[in-house]
Amino acid sequence: MSTKTTDPLIFDVEGMTCASCALRIERVLSKQEGVSSAVVNFAGQEARVVPSGPVDLETLRAAIDRIGYHATLVTADTERDSLADRYGEEIRYQRRNALAAAVFAVPAVVLAMFGPDASWVGPVVWALVTPVEFVFGWQFHRNAAIQLRTGGANMDTLVSLGTLAAYLYSVWALFADQPMFFESAATIVTFILLGRFFEARSKGRASSAITRLLELGAKEARVLHDGAEETVPVDTLRPGDRMVVRPGEKVPTDGRIVEGGSSFDESMLTGESVPVDRGAGDEVFGATINQQGLVVVEATRVGSETALAQIVRLVEDAQATKAPIQHLADRVAGAFVPAVIIIALITLILWLALGGTTVEAMKAAVAVLIIACPCALGLATPTAIMVGGGRGAELGVLFKNAEVFERTRDIDTVVFDKTGTLTRGAMTLADVVTDDPNALRLIASVESGGEHPIARAVALGAEERGITLARPAGFENLPGRGLRGTIDAITVTIGKPSLMDETGLLIAPRYAEALADMQRRGLTSFLAGWDGEVRAALSVADSIRPGAAEAVKRLRTRGVEVTMLTGDNRRTADTIAAQVGITAVIAGVLPGGKADEVTRLQRAGKQVAFVGDGVNDAPALAAADLGMAVGTGSDVAIESGDIVLMSGDPALADVALGLAAATFKVIRQNLFWAFGYNVAAIPLAAAGLLDPMIAGGAMALSSISVVSDSLRLRRYRA
Repeated sequence: MSTKTTDPLIFDVEGMTCASCALRIERVLSKQEGVSSAVVNFAGQEARVVPSGPVDLETLRAAIDRIGYHATLVTADTERDSLADRYGEEIRYQRRNALAAAVFAVPAVVLAMFGPDASWVGPVVWALVTPVEFVFGWQFHRNAAIQLRTGGANMDTLVSLGTLAAYLYSVWALFADQPMFFESAATIVTFILLGRFFEARSKGRASSAITRLLELGAKEARVLHDGAEETVPVDTLRPGDRMVVRPGEKVPTDGRIVEGGSSFDESMLTGESVPVDRGAGDEVFGATINQQGLVVVEATRVGSETALAQIVRLVEDAQATKAPIQHLADRVAGAFVPAVIIIALITLILWLALGGTTVEAMKAAVAVLIIACPCALGLATPTAIMVGGGRGAELGVLFKNAEVFERTRDIDTVVFDKTGTLTRGAMTLADVVTDDPNALRLIASVESGGEHPIARAVALGAEERGITLARPAGFENLPGRGLRGTIDAITVTIGKPSLMDETGLLIAPRYAEALADMQRRGLTSFLAGWDGEVRAALSVADSIRPGAAEAVKRLRTRGVEVTMLTGDNRRTADTIAAQVGITAVIAGVLPGGKADEVTRLQRAGKQVAFVGDGVNDAPALAAADLGMAVGTGSDVAIESGDIVLMSGDPALADVALGLAAATFKVIRQNLFWAFGYNVAAIPLAAAGLLDPMIAGGAMALSSISVVSDSLRLRRYRA
């Protein structure tokens, strides 16, 4: 019975050997009814399908199987090996084949080189080469036959045609007493098998970031049942379970501390090496490490809902997408194999027409078939994205899609939201100037109804001073201007001087002077009033995040202009900006105006990256050429960003730009060498300047070099 769905789908795909395979599967899936888009990742060995309407799962799977590949739908219940494990099987398989082929190929080459005149050498070499061609190299012929049956062609088609041509010609030559090149067929198969072994091993290393992330999680948890501890597997946990976490142990899953307190190493999530203190009521995350005291944690999110699982999903999603530059490689790879077969035939015909011997013509044609395999093209982009995205996760930077790597190269302006990004956002009540002893209780009671960091700072500051707060009535939030609420039948208005004027509250000189003094000191200051006049001037202080100044310096060294955007008044904003080394300041911006300011910079010709963490930052994150959402911020902001900075460290903005630029540079290098290799090698092979054996080795090395170049990103340092 078939099943229809409108949800995005992931298939594990077996049998892909080059970029042509991936592109063919992509085209077939895209033509299926109900499919909006399909992306196939050769390096990741998977296909991702986005439906435009109800799509039949069995139809999609059958469409992939019909063209010679095997597809398995990935679901939440699928026992899915990691990509590194799957490559592990491929590594072992190709290693066995390559070693076995070498055992037969090496003596065949030695005999062909040093005993060509002996009558017994030809039959012996034939006997040695036959198992290499049809046993250890059978995978090439099997895959080529499947492709031929479905009207396609791929890398295996080229290898099969080339080695079979060399082998069958040599069989004829053996009986016709003509020069043979059995050893070329055996050596080509051995070299390509060896290349596949190294390629699989390299791709396994490229995919290891996901494996390392998954291994970070705890395997067991101590759950409290009727006051007794019971050790259970982590995958059996449910929300509400209470877990005991001792010093040195990993937190089994995301939860909230209900007893005790400790410091936690959260570096695996945020890249931040300094432990974070957590107490009763605070949230903790699975896979973080309890450093000191025993705590009891109530599970809130388990399985695929945990922070670690979401990080893994983001990294996998980014690795599954394509950078725009990859589409050029796809177009070339799609037409490459048929074109190479035609070039090889033309080469054979021209050599014979121009008086070349049959052996020379065959060698040139076989060399063309072997040297032109487009495997390196298919690996150039996805391996770089896999390694770059994985390294980013280790450093606390999550790239949501492959397009980000390309977009970062044009960024020339980084705009930081101030509160919660350059500053901690954890404000404290600094000054209260008032003649009314009841003023702070009234003001803090109204502020207790607000969610803004300033409101929380005032309410907490009053409670720390021993004041009992009342619940406000008629509470009204005035975005970007202040708050209004009623306490004890008194309507209290809190906010900027402009709000006081608008409300008709008279500002006495004493409070105007106090406000000006607070602003001169760089404090965030505001007024509060009721019954026709202002009754108090207050200020809160926010501390600069450690490393903010260094982050700004590093971005400037990169040639990027840095701007600070804030709703604070100009004087307060300039004071904060001076402390971190920013000269371009946009102050007094209402929450709804942040996106407008980003757009204004873009109209001035700037390529803008915006860094923010609040709900009101979401429009600006979406409007920017590159949105960087601070992972400690709101879910809405994180969803709107292109990049997630897992900790509040502003230095991660520079890390993100640097790593993205390095990844895109590797992509370009890989594509250059992959294209350049084929462009240069095919004419040499056609001219008879490349022996087929050398062509086989060079083809294998081209793929290995591309993957090895990508692996350099694992050593990227911020």
